[in-house]
Amino acid sequence: METQDYKLMKAKNKVEKLKRFYNHLIVYLVINTVITIVKVMNNLKNGETLNEALFDFATLVTWMVWGIALTIHAFSVFGLPLILGDDWEERKIEKFMEEELHND
Repeated sequence: METQDYKLMKAKNKVEKLKRFYNHLIVYLVINTVITIVKVMNNLKNGETLNEALFDFATLVTWMVWGIALTIHAFSVFGLPLILGDDWEERKIEKFMEEELHND
């Protein structure tokens, strides 16, 4: 039976994970937007059209690579609990505690 304190701790942990993900998302959007604007402006100065400047691979690579990392982060926050179950962490902690007790 879970105590109120334990439920509160679990809820705070979930909120903290969500908060870290949303901060990651905001930083991703802001930083990549600034990088894109700077790269597009430089490309336009070098004589490229807006279309060429905007869809240049060098301009998009940061979005793609960092986007993969953001996707992995999102999966760890939203996808893993759906696949492994909400009590996965709980079960692992109990398993490790039992192993430690048996090792002593």
